[in-house]
Amino acid sequence: MSQIPKKPVLFFDGICNLCNSWVNYVIERDPEAHVLFAPLQSETSRSLLRHLNIEVDAMDTVVLLDEGRVYERSDAVLQLVKYLKGPVRLLRAGAVVPRFLRNAIYNYIAKKRYRWFGKRDECRMPEPGLKNRFLEMN
Repeated sequence: MSQIPKKPVLFFDGICNLCNSWVNYVIERDPEAHVLFAPLQSETSRSLLRHLNIEVDAMDTVVLLDEGRVYERSDAVLQLVKYLKGPVRLLRAGAVVPRFLRNAIYNYIAKKRYRWFGKRDECRMPEPGLKNRFLEMN
């Protein structure tokens, strides 16, 4: 990837069922297609994140690149919901909760997500009608 996308990009664990469900949820509530997506396992994601001096070896976090800033874990979720329609936007009020508490909950769920929700054998491939929402995947 030679250029940083102008739209927000949500980097997610492409084999995690919970993460893929979250991507579907975001797609449904972002009809204007503000947000792009990229599985952390793709070379495109790794290259772009390396370019931004971010190493994401563990797949236990979502990363949001938005207006040149990088958000991880609960900060990524709180920043992302501003682009969505509906009551989910109320999650932004969670910003008043101290980050260490928010991330403790986030980390607990991240650690258990495969056991609770399962995982895929391969990264998610976008449906033909959604290909323009996903960064090119290698």
